[in-house]
Amino acid sequence: MAHQKKSNEFPSEKDPKFAEEAEKAKLAKKAATAEATDKAESTEDVVEKLTEEDLKELIEDDSVKQMAALQQQVAELEQKNADLEDQYLRSQAEIQNMHTRHQRERENLQKYASQELGTAILPVADNLERALAVKADSDEAQQIHKGVTMVLEHLQQALTANNIEPLGQIGEKFDPTKHQAVQTAPADKDHPADTIVQVLQKGYQLKDRVIRPAMVVVAN
Repeated sequence: MAHQKKSNEFPSEKDPKFAEEAEKAKLAKKAATAEATDKAESTEDVVEKLTEEDLKELIEDDSVKQMAALQQQVAELEQKNADLEDQYLRSQAEIQNMHTRHQRERENLQKYASQELGTAILPVADNLERALAVKADSDEAQQIHKGVTMVLEHLQQALTANNIEPLGQIGEKFDPTKHQAVQTAPADKDHPADTIVQVLQKGYQLKDRVIRPAMVVVAN
């Protein structure tokens, strides 16, 4: 069986159709070249049609966008910096407040260090004063009375040495921050209104702190 030529095979030079196919190929190549040239020319035409003002506008528009983006970044960084600075200042203020508070607490501990001991021995001073209020009739009782007086004096000296002072004196003006009025009595020429008529129990003050108010009778 003879080999049949494929329909899409390009004819040989001896084939009568060779010249026709060659011409078609040449025309197709020219058409492709012309189309490419037209596209190139159309692009060049577009560029040529752009005026100097148009080009300047394109460049300026791009510059404006870049500047806006940079300004946005700067604004964000400035805000972050402000936030960090605010946090830093708050932290510093909190540390300073803690330091001040601790310093004040230490000073108060030192300043009022004797309060606990003083409060504990105040009832002893009260009992000694009650013992001295009893009348000593015999020599023996007077000797005991004298001994109790000496003990009370030493105790009061110890309290004074630790900045603990008694509160409440007859004739003193009533002060609600230092005195506790448990009774009232009619005022007279010797006891004007709002003055202490009688001290039922001494109060005590450690420096500027009242550790026990005086129990008093106030003229009214």
